[in-house]
Amino acid sequence: MTVRELYDLLHLKISPSLSEIWDNDGLMCCPDPEREVQRVLFALDVTDKVVEQALRTETDVIISHHPFVFAKLGSLTTDTPVGNRLVRLIKEGVSVFSFHTRFDRVEGGVNDVLAEALSLSDVTCLGEGEASLGRIGSLSSPVSLAEFAQTVKHALGTPFVQVWDAERPVFRVAVVGGEGKDLIEAARAAGADTYLSGRLGYHAMQDAALNLMEAGHYFTERPSVSALESLVKALLPKVETEIYTPNPLTVY
Repeated sequence: MTVRELYDLLHLKISPSLSEIWDNDGLMCCPDPEREVQRVLFALDVTDKVVEQALRTETDVIISHHPFVFAKLGSLTTDTPVGNRLVRLIKEGVSVFSFHTRFDRVEGGVNDVLAEALSLSDVTCLGEGEASLGRIGSLSSPVSLAEFAQTVKHALGTPFVQVWDAERPVFRVAVVGGEGKDLIEAARAAGADTYLSGRLGYHAMQDAALNLMEAGHYFTERPSVSALESLVKALLPKVETEIYTPNPLTVY
């Protein structure tokens, strides 16, 4: 299967109609659309380390969640980090696909994976419009916020969580991977007693009527990279794959 053929199939399965209007994702870089896909590397972000790994292992396609190119490029030079990565990949004929908010929203994407990791049941979309990015479901039984925090740390591998304790037991949980402060009210309106996201922000977490938990942008989205790998494996069972998604931030 060629690069173009693989992208076209994924484009159908993760429809651009699901993307937020401000988003920029899809086919980010494609120097050789007719190249045969034998090796795919999956990452959360296309960082310098990811580019190095792709070139070292003779990867044909990098598939990321966060857009490789997000802001408009006024020029393509090696003077900027993104420009330098683009030039290096183009020279070696490596393509990049990115599936961002459409993969947040699609069935089986970022937020379904997050809900599954936390063992939520009866999971549905958080609401209509932008709120359909998120999910809401229930635990098997109510637990304390402290107990749920330990569950989250173990499930996501995050070194710590930050919480706003509304002094409510945790049972009905809403989740949004990544940046989720804009959906706090949607979570409350949907009947959640607890809302978990990657990042909510200091001011947004004060005086809420529900428990809030901030578990880290990277840690809430990293589990979904394996779902992208599974999609490709279903299309190309014999393709060589690797998940390589080091955290670009260090916690001391």
